[in-house]
Amino acid sequence: MKINILMMCLMACQMLQAQTTEMRQFVDQLMGKMTLEEKLGQLNLVPASDEIVTGGAVDTQVGQRIANGQLGGIFNLKGVDKIRALQDIAVKKSRLGIPLIVGMDVIHGYETIFPIPLALSCSWDIPAIENMARISALEATADGINWVYSPMVDICVDARWGRIAEGGGEDPYLGSEIASAYVRGYQGSTANSQQLKANSVLACVKHYALYGAAEAGRDYNTVDMSRLRMYNQYLPPYKAAAEAGAGSFMSSFNIVDGQHATANHWLLTEVLRDQWKFGGFVVTDYASINEMSVWGFGDLKSNSSKALKAGTDMDMCANGFVGTLAASLQDGTVTMADIDQACRRVLEAKWKLGLFDNPYRYLDAKRRAKDIYTTANRAASRQLAAETFVLLKNGVPGGSSAGKPLLPLNPNTTIALIGPLANDRANIAGTWCVAYTPERYATIKEALERRLSNSRLLYAQGCNLTHDADLQQAAEFGKSIPRVDAAKAKAEALAVAKKADVIVCAMGECADFSGESSSRATLEMPDAQRELLEELVKIGKPIVLLNFSGRPTVLTWEQEHVDAIMNVWFAGSEAGDAIADVLFGDVAPSGRLTVTMPKALGQVPIYYNHLNTGRPVEKGADKYRKYASNYLEVRNDPLYPFGYGLTYTTFRYSDLSLSSATMAADGSVEASIVVSNTGQRDGDEVVQLYVHQQAASIARPVKELRGFQRIHLKAGEQRRVTFCIDRDQLQYLNAQGEPVLESGLFDIMIGGNSDDTKSTTLRVQ
Repeated sequence: MKINILMMCLMACQMLQAQTTEMRQFVDQLMGKMTLEEKLGQLNLVPASDEIVTGGAVDTQVGQRIANGQLGGIFNLKGVDKIRALQDIAVKKSRLGIPLIVGMDVIHGYETIFPIPLALSCSWDIPAIENMARISALEATADGINWVYSPMVDICVDARWGRIAEGGGEDPYLGSEIASAYVRGYQGSTANSQQLKANSVLACVKHYALYGAAEAGRDYNTVDMSRLRMYNQYLPPYKAAAEAGAGSFMSSFNIVDGQHATANHWLLTEVLRDQWKFGGFVVTDYASINEMSVWGFGDLKSNSSKALKAGTDMDMCANGFVGTLAASLQDGTVTMADIDQACRRVLEAKWKLGLFDNPYRYLDAKRRAKDIYTTANRAASRQLAAETFVLLKNGVPGGSSAGKPLLPLNPNTTIALIGPLANDRANIAGTWCVAYTPERYATIKEALERRLSNSRLLYAQGCNLTHDADLQQAAEFGKSIPRVDAAKAKAEALAVAKKADVIVCAMGECADFSGESSSRATLEMPDAQRELLEELVKIGKPIVLLNFSGRPTVLTWEQEHVDAIMNVWFAGSEAGDAIADVLFGDVAPSGRLTVTMPKALGQVPIYYNHLNTGRPVEKGADKYRKYASNYLEVRNDPLYPFGYGLTYTTFRYSDLSLSSATMAADGSVEASIVVSNTGQRDGDEVVQLYVHQQAASIARPVKELRGFQRIHLKAGEQRRVTFCIDRDQLQYLNAQGEPVLESGLFDIMIGGNSDDTKSTTLRVQ
């Protein structure tokens, strides 16, 4: 058996080598025929207008540029017919017939929308996330797309940054696992072939690098940090995506080490290509070469040459490469070898997509009906959505210590559904839904109506999203929620609430209150909604708050005054039914936070894997301490810690045991713990492994996630959960990105969240 496996591996390696040779020979021959203008055209990427129509495409500006060999790709054009019209021009009208690569922002689904990426990370379900990416690729390719600008793997610890919604949270270990899953799902298995299948897409990892650390949480802002922090906290997910075989990377808008990321040779060449062995191509973010001038790096011509020489291969929308590199070649600023290298990388990507074998392989019009927004795809989205909901509080109505928690609800209960997001279908899918079809999605109100009989659902919008109409319009970004008369709406909501047994409030952010260009200076619930919630609390009825958010929000008042709180994020096209599933107990919530939720804005940035200080305050301290590292008004602890989440049952952890109290540097030990379901219902638990090095050559975090297992336990069931610990879990990276494992004592911790663990000590010799 071992011999057969070795033979199969050898044959696969030989096949890959043969295909690599074939690809290089093909690209060599093609480039030998190309003019300088045609080579530069391959490095040029622009958006295509939705005005493209079959028969008239050649007369558009985009069509003319394609025919002239001045475009290598287009993006954000939806539909096989429109894309075919442009691909026809590339194949039949341009001199060499080089096909286009076609991209789109497919971030968390195509028409079947899944929860936003931050929510997806809270599932801790890596196979399900990979399947989400696989379904997204299936749907996108059925509509002509072969390249997606995802995954976004930026680590973020500052909830003010709107694009935290697009990433996997604050932890580099979990972020790396998620990044790899996205790449596998998008690109499919390429173990035996360099070429992707026709239902797979080329992944584009963004934003490289460090964009999630923008100062003040403000989009497009500067970033500055040590290389130690880069390598250990921010770069791991990018590295994981590169090692998973991602076909492309997108550079970020920010500076790194004083140089713009789009023209940073250390970042794009020394780290990405030399250290991590990335073999794909790098594309800029939208017009970022043009924006370098605003940063003070020179004019478009000089910045284009800097970007090319640093390792950027394709220019999105700045027209810098196609417009200036010929002149830079003439004056010696760049060489033909620089241009050829970039052109080769783009052409190799098209070869891997199979476009030279068949430029129309992604343009099968019959696939739309059978692959997009199917029953199976929707079921997968609905199931995964329920896994992302994080139950933050589930108290007993009336504040009594006796009795049953409020959730799940009895379907025979009369429910008052209140809030500006309760009957909305455009926002519940979340930000970055370029291809979505909201008219096909159910609202929460519609989903609950299907579940409740005898008119047991009462509804009122209750308030506007915010009192400030201009702020609401800016936040909606076209996904409008009706403005109502504030006094009348509040009166209606209070009247409805008094008739009900339970109040369910659908409140929080709208979809584009987070996302790109949606940074916030406050993290509390918008004013109009908070005021209504306060009035509803005064009625004295049990209240469930469904908190919609694309970021960690401040829920300190809500935690004190509301009976039950569930963070539902933005759960995608099937959000309404998924929320109903969990509210009525058909599915138990099982999400766990991948971001730390603060008590107050002043705690931001806040994250669990922080370094210690010389004057720390003990965990759980409830009083201010002079001359210690704490705040006057708020204690240091978060409102909800990383890894936290409740469900409809309870779990107990035994003491932690190690297979050995000592470990050689090249050895391994097993850490195990028994987890018991002590409640009356079946449930899922995310068992989390953390480590801490007690003494090291550099400052180390107070704890770091180094493993996790999502398990399902029946009521009364117990299971021993085991983790293997070796040097990978214990080492850190030095300022050169090299792994270091030092001897000494390590705290090994296992538990249900970062603040609630069992621990023991391991000595590494």
